[in-house]
Amino acid sequence: MGVEGEVDLERELIDLLAVESFEPSEAFRARALLSDPAVYEEAAADPEAWWLRQATELLDWIETPSQGLDESDPPFYRWFADGRLNASANCLDRHVEAGRGDRVAFHWCGEEGEERDVTYTELLADVQRFANALRDRGIGKGDVVGIYLPMIPAVVVAMLACARIGAIHNVVFGGFAAEAVRGRMEFSHAKALVTVDGARRRGGTAPIKARVDAAMGAVDSIETIFVVRHTGAECEMRAGRDVWFEEAMAAAAPECPPEPMAAEDPLFILYTSGSTAKPKGILHTTGGYLTGVACTHRYVFDLRPDEDVYWCAADVGWVTGHSYIVYGPLINGATSVIYEGAPDYPECNAWWEIVERFGVTILYTAPTAIRACMKWGAHHPARHDLSSLRLLGSVGEPINPKAWLWYHKVIGGGRCPIVDTWWQTETGQIMLSPLPGIDAAKPGSVMLPLPGIDAAVFDENGEPVEGREGLLVLRRPWPGMLRTLYREEERFVETYFSRFGPQTYLVGDAARRDADGCFWVLGRVDDVIIVSGHRLSTAEVESAIVSHPKVAEAAVIGQSDEQTGQAICAFVTLEGDHEGSEEMIAELRDHVAERIGKLVRPKRVIWSGDLPKTRSGKIMRRLLRDIAEGRELGDVTTLRDPAVMEGLERKIAARRDEEG
Repeated sequence: MGVEGEVDLERELIDLLAVESFEPSEAFRARALLSDPAVYEEAAADPEAWWLRQATELLDWIETPSQGLDESDPPFYRWFADGRLNASANCLDRHVEAGRGDRVAFHWCGEEGEERDVTYTELLADVQRFANALRDRGIGKGDVVGIYLPMIPAVVVAMLACARIGAIHNVVFGGFAAEAVRGRMEFSHAKALVTVDGARRRGGTAPIKARVDAAMGAVDSIETIFVVRHTGAECEMRAGRDVWFEEAMAAAAPECPPEPMAAEDPLFILYTSGSTAKPKGILHTTGGYLTGVACTHRYVFDLRPDEDVYWCAADVGWVTGHSYIVYGPLINGATSVIYEGAPDYPECNAWWEIVERFGVTILYTAPTAIRACMKWGAHHPARHDLSSLRLLGSVGEPINPKAWLWYHKVIGGGRCPIVDTWWQTETGQIMLSPLPGIDAAKPGSVMLPLPGIDAAVFDENGEPVEGREGLLVLRRPWPGMLRTLYREEERFVETYFSRFGPQTYLVGDAARRDADGCFWVLGRVDDVIIVSGHRLSTAEVESAIVSHPKVAEAAVIGQSDEQTGQAICAFVTLEGDHEGSEEMIAELRDHVAERIGKLVRPKRVIWSGDLPKTRSGKIMRRLLRDIAEGRELGDVTTLRDPAVMEGLERKIAARRDEEG
């Protein structure tokens, strides 16, 4: 696709912005697992019975539960409390026993061209050996095991081995600094850590074990560190504490029966990043969480495990990876892709080459990644045959309509339904999303609560509102919900259930419902700018800016202003060869005024070749606020590219000099 093709695409996307909704095709609807809207009414009539049926139909139980929800001690809800099961057995054993052991569980590929197919039989064998290796080092039910690994098969082995023996895994995103790992291990009193000699990223090798050694000396609870050989990077192995992952497995017994676990036994802890406060240790239990992810993975993605090749292009270190790379897909017997690498290495077509090579049918990724691909240009996916794709998904943050439409047109060929999903680390499972065989999709909207979910938008007084912005809340417990904050029960109640009472979970996101009852999530409540007393959603302003045909990406913050309290400051990345200018600023301001109103026009526009993002791709607006206000920068250890901040600081300083 040349320059003319890109221009034609821009025109087509602008025309498509006038289309309010997109219906699933009749061909898709005819084959969909769920195609009857009555499923919503059935679940709403008796949510407890609905979820109990999902639990017993989708999971194998050692002792089948007879009850659904126990709400005797709100907000400490319990699900399927009289049932017993094992997560590892549900992911692996039952598929092997049913004769599906030769099915590929994961197509793994690295950025240097390495490939390995891991079958369910092979994965079960590795999980059993590593489960016994954990036990050989004195680790058992209830102990916490930290996992700090890149996107390699060993990360799945480690997680499921913990689940097999009842240990609680605490996965830390592989892109975090070792100091972040140390803090999470200290908070959780981890007994062991699984890490790696080195990790690859964009052609380089990071010395992970060496960094871990420098940071972990003060963590007295760590008795064992298992080290995966991956890149051959040199590292010190401390006698008595450190052991090679592969050698520990080779020395362990080959069979490890799964530990029977009560449904409410802990499965894992996952710490939120915590931009200002101490990270929160989200605790998920076994039966309810597995029910939630199995159900939503099956029906939101319309999964056919005998036909589909599914790819969640996230990282296992985030909840998206826990729920929709590991537990959901493996419970449902799916074949998935795991990729250790960046979407733009060695070229900006890396993802699309993988889609073509493995015949990926379902792709689930983040709006940030979609916008990056937009910036790189449609000619990269155009080099590949993407006709295998039949469904697309979005996760992680609100997606602006222009990015939705680009995803729909360029990647999906205009034929693939898009499931724009909303959920959190705390919810464990997808909560709001269109069901692709039933619901139309509105670009930028997460549409409706899934069957069995009760969501609403409240005003400040706890009254439901329609048609205007308010606070997104969940009015009824759901199986995959967090049970508490690890070792912080008071903080759990205060954070999520104090404002509207123990029956109503406060999400922390702003949202609105339109005339059709569809939900539009507008971003975090604290991502709100108040200009002359008007509350403005940063997500809505950003969406308006990005809808300009020359804009690739934008981040909006509120900056102190003597006249209006706060003023809108926009950091803007332009597409292709477009350059920022005073004329372009005026054009953008007029464009935003036309889309939303004159009040919302950015007072300041700062051009940026890139925006500060975490290694998972989330924009760090906190850091943008710091530099705009001239404050000392907060924690930058999670940034993907610290040089971006250095460039922005120079631009801000130059702007201040110009303004006197």
